[in-house]
Amino acid sequence: MASRRMAEESIYRIPPYHYIHVLDQNTNVARVEIGPKTYIRQDNERVLFPPEKMIVVPPRHYCIIQNPVVRDDDLKVVFDELGQAKLRHADQEVRLAQDPFPLHPGEEVRQTVSPLQIVLPNTALRLQALLDFESESGEKRVAGDEWIFEGPGTYIPQKEVEVVETIQATVIRHNQAIRLRARKETRDREGTKRFTGEEWLVKKVGAYLPGVYEEVVDIVDAIVLTEKNALHIRASRTFKDDNGIVRKTGEEWLVTMKDTEAHIPNVYEEVVGIIDITTLNSRQYCVILDPVGPNGKPQLGQKKVVKGEKSFFLQPGEHLESGIQDVYILSEEEGLVLKANEAFKDVDEEVERRPGDRWMIRGPLDYVPPAEVEVLLKRQAIPLDENEGIYVRDIKSGKVRAVIGETYMLTQDEELWEKVLPGNVEALLMAGKDPLADRSDRSRGTEEPKVRDKTRVVSYRVPHNAAVQVYDYREKKSRVVFGPEMVMLGPDEQFTVLSLSGDTPKRSNVIKTICLLLGPDFCTDIINIETADHARLQLKLSYNWHFEVKDQKDEADAAKIFSVPDFVGDACKAIASRIRGAVASVNFDDFHKNSNRIICSAVFGYDGNMKVRSSFHFFQNSLVITSVDIQTVEPVDQRTRDSLQKSVQLAIEITTNSQEAAARHEAERLEQEARGRLERQKISDQAEAERARKELLELEALSTAVESTGAAKAEAQSKAEAARIEGEGAVQQAKLKAEALEIETNAELTRLSKAREHELGFLSAKNKLETEQVKELAEIEVKKFHEMVASIGSNTLRDIAMAGPELQVKLLKGLGLQSTLITDGSTPINLFSTAHGLLGMVPKSIEPKSDDE
Repeated sequence: MASRRMAEESIYRIPPYHYIHVLDQNTNVARVEIGPKTYIRQDNERVLFPPEKMIVVPPRHYCIIQNPVVRDDDLKVVFDELGQAKLRHADQEVRLAQDPFPLHPGEEVRQTVSPLQIVLPNTALRLQALLDFESESGEKRVAGDEWIFEGPGTYIPQKEVEVVETIQATVIRHNQAIRLRARKETRDREGTKRFTGEEWLVKKVGAYLPGVYEEVVDIVDAIVLTEKNALHIRASRTFKDDNGIVRKTGEEWLVTMKDTEAHIPNVYEEVVGIIDITTLNSRQYCVILDPVGPNGKPQLGQKKVVKGEKSFFLQPGEHLESGIQDVYILSEEEGLVLKANEAFKDVDEEVERRPGDRWMIRGPLDYVPPAEVEVLLKRQAIPLDENEGIYVRDIKSGKVRAVIGETYMLTQDEELWEKVLPGNVEALLMAGKDPLADRSDRSRGTEEPKVRDKTRVVSYRVPHNAAVQVYDYREKKSRVVFGPEMVMLGPDEQFTVLSLSGDTPKRSNVIKTICLLLGPDFCTDIINIETADHARLQLKLSYNWHFEVKDQKDEADAAKIFSVPDFVGDACKAIASRIRGAVASVNFDDFHKNSNRIICSAVFGYDGNMKVRSSFHFFQNSLVITSVDIQTVEPVDQRTRDSLQKSVQLAIEITTNSQEAAARHEAERLEQEARGRLERQKISDQAEAERARKELLELEALSTAVESTGAAKAEAQSKAEAARIEGEGAVQQAKLKAEALEIETNAELTRLSKAREHELGFLSAKNKLETEQVKELAEIEVKKFHEMVASIGSNTLRDIAMAGPELQVKLLKGLGLQSTLITDGSTPINLFSTAHGLLGMVPKSIEPKSDDE
């Protein structure tokens, strides 16, 4: 509809800064008509679109025109022979601020009017050439070239140039650097040639704008160093560091606070770690393995001893052998066993030491071992009581000896030797049982056994009236120690362990002991016997025994008591055989009546007078049986046991019945007596109750009388007391009101007096201040006047005072008048004082006096 209406219209009013395109349908050529204008359309013409505004490019703006028209040197549009504007097809033109312009037929707006891009400070645009061209400065650009446009400034677009990206400057702070990488061969801002892929650091504080072929890899923070740490660095390739030192690939070194307070690692420096300072006090030392030599290279396999006081950093490749060690401080009772690992000269003792030599030093001293010396052991003097000892072995000869009762320190060729005891002896020593008090205890302790120090001399306390046998396997002889005594074993000595019979009846190998009790003591045994009439009985017998040693110093006599390994079992068997033989020849009734005599005669025998002996001697081991006690006799046969049990039960029943009858009679008697006592008690209690009732009635009557009298008396007393209290309260209230009024009056008087005093003080202070103010103002005025007079001067004041008369005299002299009188006719004149003027006598001018006069 719009195109049809346009085609019908013939007159077009084009406003200012508007244009239309007119198509000549005969030549098929379009042209531009620019307003202000009234255009009359011809019949062969067609207006392509209604009037449009021209394109206005304000200042600091631009637009891009596609297919722009061709212009000559005078910037006029070039037309072809048909009258159509020539176009640069597939080309673009950047148009900046100018007068409004129309679009010619064929031109298009590629980019609308846009503000020019402002490049801020510390910002740049990375540009790339799309076509070969030559810039206004004469620099030739080839397609693909890149460069940057740095701010501050306004970037004017070009058709041959493309903006790739906006680059922001990186701010480098103190103790920081940026790591850059070259994208291709270029020169940095300092003019240094950089190769593709090369990296470097920029440490200058401020904003850094990377170059066109530079890219920021990372921001590197400096590592702050103190006196207590250092930086361990390794070179990743050969380069020259900031100090001008050439570092080889893989080389390691330290950077300390002496070199720099803050170190920024180079691109070819790898931070291995932070090394803490090693500090030694005056009582410490350390051994450094593979120390760094004067040439800066590690001396592999070497050692270096560093003594305190000192602080240092371990160089790369160095490490401590055993960390920081304390200096060996030896007292008089201490020593060190040393071993030489290398040949060296001992400066302290002036001796040449060969590898493998062992020697010992003793205190008191403090010692730091050299690098060639190894400390094997630290010896401590072992204090030994007279009953304590240790086993010492000579490592050269292998000889073992016991050192007892002295403080001893092992030499360099000695060591403590562990004495191994048999398991049963070890168990007996560690059980901790008393051989005498715990001789009947067969239980094993539940506590964990104590661990014996095997290097200590084995000692055993032999109790009183006991003996211990010790055998020396090297000397092939034994010795017996009688208590009370302390037995201390030599290196080749062992205890003789006794395995005795125990329990009831006796069983072999029940009791294990190293201590033989000499008695007197007893043992109990159960034996079975058979009488002549075949009655089998079980006897429980107890024997009293002791060892009879005539001379304990006689080794042969003392050794006899250990000649029989199980003296208990041997004695019990011998006694049992004698008893069985004697009982087998008698009947049960005779044995039952005379059992003690038969058994004692069988055991002890008869002497020459046919009397029973008092003891039974075992001459093999000096054992003596002194008595036999028959504890129980029980039949083994069931029939005999039943008959004996019936007789015993019958006797018990008779005895029980008689005791029951006597007890019943006694109970009845006691019951009758208790009943009589109970009746008498009831009668006495009733009489007592009647007396108490009588007293109660008397007290009730008395209390009733007292109650009635007391009520009236209490009421009267209460009324009198209430009246008295009320009167006293009224008096007290009046007193309190008077005191309150007095207090209020005094307070008001005090307040008024204080107010008057403060008011008088205020007025006096105010008057005083006003007086002082007036006085000070007068002094200021006087001082001001004096200063003004002093600044002007006395001569100046005199000249000011005389200036008026002298001027008048000079004026009169200038007029040539000798005398003159001028009056206004209304002011009276003293003619007497003016007579001198009428006569022409002019007073002489007074000469000014000098300051000296």
